[in-house]
Amino acid sequence: MAQALNDTIKRVTERVQERSEASRGRYLDRMRQAAAEGPRRAHLSCGNQAHAYAAMGQDQNKLATERSPNIGIVTAYNDMLSAHQPFETYPDIIRTTARAAGGTAQVAGGVPAMCDGVTQGQVGMELSLFSRDVIALAAGVALSHNTFDSALYLGVCDKIVPGLIIAAGTFGYLPGLFVPAGPMPSGLPNDEKAKVRQQFAAGEVGRDKLMEAEMASYHSPGTCTFYGTANSNQMLMEFMGLHLPGASFVNPGTPLREALTVAATERALEITQLGNDYRPVCDILDERAFVNGIVGLMATGGSTNLVLHLPAMARASGVELRLEDFDDISSVTPLMAKVYPNGLADVNHFHAAGGLGFMIGELLKAGLLHEDVKTVGGDGLSLYSQEPKVQDGRVVYGPGAGETQNAKILRPASDPFQPTGGLKQLEGNLGKGMMKTSAVAPERHVIEAKARVFHDQEDVKTAFKNGEFTEDTVVVVRFQGPSSNGMPELHSLTPTLAVLQDRGLKVALVTDGRMSGASGKVPSAIHVSPEAAHGGPLARVRDGDIVRVDAVSGQIDCLAEDFDQRDPVQADLSGNGHGVGRELFAAFRKTVGMAETGAGVVV
Repeated sequence: MAQALNDTIKRVTERVQERSEASRGRYLDRMRQAAAEGPRRAHLSCGNQAHAYAAMGQDQNKLATERSPNIGIVTAYNDMLSAHQPFETYPDIIRTTARAAGGTAQVAGGVPAMCDGVTQGQVGMELSLFSRDVIALAAGVALSHNTFDSALYLGVCDKIVPGLIIAAGTFGYLPGLFVPAGPMPSGLPNDEKAKVRQQFAAGEVGRDKLMEAEMASYHSPGTCTFYGTANSNQMLMEFMGLHLPGASFVNPGTPLREALTVAATERALEITQLGNDYRPVCDILDERAFVNGIVGLMATGGSTNLVLHLPAMARASGVELRLEDFDDISSVTPLMAKVYPNGLADVNHFHAAGGLGFMIGELLKAGLLHEDVKTVGGDGLSLYSQEPKVQDGRVVYGPGAGETQNAKILRPASDPFQPTGGLKQLEGNLGKGMMKTSAVAPERHVIEAKARVFHDQEDVKTAFKNGEFTEDTVVVVRFQGPSSNGMPELHSLTPTLAVLQDRGLKVALVTDGRMSGASGKVPSAIHVSPEAAHGGPLARVRDGDIVRVDAVSGQIDCLAEDFDQRDPVQADLSGNGHGVGRELFAAFRKTVGMAETGAGVVV
């Protein structure tokens, strides 16, 4: 039984609702108007419909003459991403299921999906964040055909789910479900992989050993098994009620995985405006859903990337989130999970220990989640404390784990790994940023040391190879924000900085760029805003300045006496405008918003 709502969660929710009153009201008015026009296909001319159904074979007559629901499939399938390769067969499963249930389904369109694992440390990573907005635009094009009664969104990884959510919110009068593909089975343990990476960075092993370790870790279809952005996305979709309960972490190619896809299709048909349980996305993605998502992010020690994405995702539904909302929620949310990089377990171990169902049940009992929400599964978040099983080829639900199956991985809210969540807002004369603290040892939560300033992550690696880091250092990597070069992840710096840390040096990173959702061992003040390219304070830091990064008090400061009087440095960014497609994103770099508001282009 859920307790009364925690005072801080209640206060933050009310603050978000008050802040969003005007924008949310305008948004809902637009959605109600669109819904009042009735099912989309009713407004198409005969010629419009003939084009829409020409390729639909046996389903043509049903689409043209019957009052049956039609599902639009928006797919991010490609086989560059292991997480998305299983989606290759989903459209056939969905069409067959829809047909058997009296409906139809069409692939409305595809959206791009890049693999950040391939582009880490490469020029292509400078397109990664902007791909979120391209995904939203592409999904909008797919749904603009206006022939669908509901939508199924097939996407998992870093920018894909946020981009699809922006589109789903924009088309919020349509019901929609997110359909995951699940994590790959466990391979080489993530801590062993990280150790080999550090050994390679230190020159202790060759590239052959590095390649062997990487291939043993990323070895089959499915999501990477560490708790980075992709798996944080899956958690969010469950906490926010857009997955079916228990759908997130079921492995690909299993009977339960296929049964959940079938069940999602059937549910997408049931919740259209043609039936008796109309559940448009606009009613699900309200202020309470986003607060629940942030609670889940904190309780699991999730990806820092979601602090960037959630404000943009929320804005597409008329909801205004700010960094202080994350910070206040983190202050009362217990860290209940230890999943790599915040522990040795992977998401398969987490799922086996009780997973999201156990966690949601515990947080509801602690009064830390809104129970009174709409979800694709029905009314009330307690539905998501249930566990799906497959019986005679179909999904059935029963009680979830009543207690943790492994207290080294998953703990109850009353006995967490730490009493507060895994993310901390930082603010000071260097600007406003944040840190993922869940994987950082407590003795490293405060670093005060001389700054070394870089404008390129490769220069950091070169300085390391040249033996230039011999004392405690705050590494400042600036001109990495969205306007500078698209705000790439700087995850490839993690092995280098971790080696310095393991040598006994106190090391921190300060940047207006991003770190991967898999990062965490090295204290990193990231997303610092305003960015250096806009004359932000990072542009006034000099080599040798004493910089203090304090995750206890939430401060990030340069202690130089003349700091405020300095002129900001201007960097030559002309080299960021061409090569590997960067030319195509010049308009994005010019118009993108600030990191603290989500670095949005289309919202």
